[in-house]
Amino acid sequence: MNEAVMNEAKRRSDRLVTVFGGAGFVGRYVVRALAKQGWLVRVAVRRPDLAFHLQPSGGVGQITAVQANLRYPESVAAALRNADAAVNLVGILRQRGKQTFEAVHHEGARNVAAAVRAAGIGNFVHISALGADPGSRSDYARTKAAGEAAVREILPDATILRPSVVFGPEDHFFNRFAALARLSPVLPLIGGGVTKLQPVYAGDVGAAVAAALDGKAAPGAIYELGGPEVRSLREIIGFILAETERKRALVSLPFGPASGFGAISELMAQLTLGLLPEDFVLTPDQVKLLRQDNVVSAAATVARRTLNGLGIAPESFEALVPAYLTRYRKTGQFADQRSA
Repeated sequence: MNEAVMNEAKRRSDRLVTVFGGAGFVGRYVVRALAKQGWLVRVAVRRPDLAFHLQPSGGVGQITAVQANLRYPESVAAALRNADAAVNLVGILRQRGKQTFEAVHHEGARNVAAAVRAAGIGNFVHISALGADPGSRSDYARTKAAGEAAVREILPDATILRPSVVFGPEDHFFNRFAALARLSPVLPLIGGGVTKLQPVYAGDVGAAVAAALDGKAAPGAIYELGGPEVRSLREIIGFILAETERKRALVSLPFGPASGFGAISELMAQLTLGLLPEDFVLTPDQVKLLRQDNVVSAAATVARRTLNGLGIAPESFEALVPAYLTRYRKTGQFADQRSA
């Protein structure tokens, strides 16, 4: 190793980044990418005991967990002590108790940004969502947009990343439909299944965060993150059925009835006190999200505010997803051998 490389490694090893929400699905990929770059990573989560699985992603002592809750500004400030950079990954797909979209996506983002500014940290990445829109019918999308606005007001140079549907072995998208197909002879196509999606690999989102913290993103810019394929919901469900070797009837479910079904599903989840598996819960707000395509805009593509603009070649879901959908086949990874 030459002297320049050694000096760069030492420079990075002396730098500390606080990652809020780093124990979640996307968080593990972000933490892994930052550890690979040599950062000391402080994972700030509500339950530090649930973040121990991250430690093997780095060297001894490189990754530590601390308690923080975005609804309590003093805990956020403590988690940022002596940090050189920060990342906010905290987000929810369904509201529960005090964990509302407004509290987490909007006020939580505001609290983090205010604490980052108070700590004098100039390197901040905020994870939002593709489809964030102040005029959206969806509370999720609307509060994501409000969170972006709060961050940009407090930290104009912050980098904002908007990923599309994120996939990976632990995702709640491909796994959800595969799990449903294993149990149900019929799968609903919400809104006829015409909504277009651009799934992005969790590892690419992690790489994008690392690239932004490393100075490869334009200050104050918003980057839209999508994979190389744009597919309709119908096409994606067809892909899942083919990979899991399941033959299921696909029934078009208009948005109106789908919202009603979502309300019943959400009520059942509340009545069972969380016993209903998350993959079987559909909310009216999630139905509202499917009214709009979830793809990278032409403007972002032209301006290179995409994964390619950060020097990242996006991974294909058609190449990676089959590896973890095999467990949904009748005989798992041995399906081909059994049928031969």
